[in-house]
Amino acid sequence: MFDIAIIGAGPTGASAALFAAKAGKKVLVIDNDKSVTKRAWVENHYGVMEITGPDLVETGKKQAAKFGAEFKEATVENIVKAESGFAIQTNDQSFESKHVIFATGMLTDLAEKIGLHTKPGTEPRIKTILDLDADGKTNIEGIWGAGTVAGVSMHTIITAGDGARVAINVISELNGERYVDHDIMK
Repeated sequence: MFDIAIIGAGPTGASAALFAAKAGKKVLVIDNDKSVTKRAWVENHYGVMEITGPDLVETGKKQAAKFGAEFKEATVENIVKAESGFAIQTNDQSFESKHVIFATGMLTDLAEKIGLHTKPGTEPRIKTILDLDADGKTNIEGIWGAGTVAGVSMHTIITAGDGARVAINVISELNGERYVDHDIMK
């Protein structure tokens, strides 16, 4: 049983995984390796002079893995309510998690299939997004959304920040108090 399963390992999902794993949560990230960031050249990401999209994605995954996040390359086919959370089904495996974060970029097919509410997108070329509350919660308790699928700009710095923001909200809910991750220089 995972505390948090994240669908998508682009900047949104890997950032959410980094914060959640660093907070001591058991984290699974399931990714189909089709992130649009894999085609990007990035020169507008704070703290990074320039980087290829593939390198940015790999660095984010390594950061999250450093704190124990697990990664599985697969496509999620279905999510169903389980006894104490959700069963997440891929083509060859099933995983259980207390919470799920959708970090699926421009893709809403799975969200619509499982009954998440959507609405028209406001960003160029983003047709549909999840209908979320201010914390990132969907209409199904325990399922959250972050990044481009949540309606934020698809710039990597913004989606990464939104992934962190939503992860902090999930961590806070799991902990029963507001979570803050702030390290001090040694």
